[in-house]
Amino acid sequence: MAAEFGVAHLPDVARNEWGTPLVSDIFALAREHSRSPLLCYVNADILLLPDLVEAARRVRAQARDFLLIGQRWDLDVRAPLDFPADWPQRLRRRALRQGRLHPPAGSDYFVFPRHLFTAIPDFAIGRAGWDNWMIYHARKQGWAVIDATPDVMIVHQNHDYAHLGGKPHYDHEESHRNIALARGPENAYTGYLLLDANRELRGGRIVRPRPTLLRGVRRLELALMPAEKTGPRWALTRRLRRLRRKLTKEK
Repeated sequence: MAAEFGVAHLPDVARNEWGTPLVSDIFALAREHSRSPLLCYVNADILLLPDLVEAARRVRAQARDFLLIGQRWDLDVRAPLDFPADWPQRLRRRALRQGRLHPPAGSDYFVFPRHLFTAIPDFAIGRAGWDNWMIYHARKQGWAVIDATPDVMIVHQNHDYAHLGGKPHYDHEESHRNIALARGPENAYTGYLLLDANRELRGGRIVRPRPTLLRGVRRLELALMPAEKTGPRWALTRRLRRLRRKLTKEK
């Protein structure tokens, strides 16, 4: 497919002992072989609509240091897709009719200026933790973390986890490794979510997220998160986490 469309294919990616490609090398190769002012990572099971490129251009015109992320729509795609002139409108209608907006956990795409994220831990791709670290790191650096969900639709093609022995990606040894790498020597890492974005893209403009009960619960959850998973603060944090997940499902 790369040859057919004249796209550069970079297969020589550094891997861990399980043979899984490393996020750090993927990003480094992309930066090395690109002159674009913006870089974008997208998971391979995602279908993009033209609105992502337009959103990236609008954000670049308004901010210098940013991370653009967003929720996905989960959809069963069981047959090959064709792409007539009106395919974006067709796919959008189908996702709204048959799909489901995924809870605001990690992100399946990241758009950022090329001068950011120049040093990334050796996370395993396709395993849990590294996407949450991207949001965490951007917030800690003081960059604008922009939730583009109101302006951008992406579609996730539902699949199983047969390639991981049937276990979800978050219940895997490589995911545990990712979490350990994310924590770093300061041991201050918290798995940040899309709810932790401090900006929102709405109508092409970067604005502050509108206050909601869900965001309020999440903010309180983060504020109370103890360093150790013991004691009354940890018990209260767990109750807030359960409430957040309940509210997320209701949304």
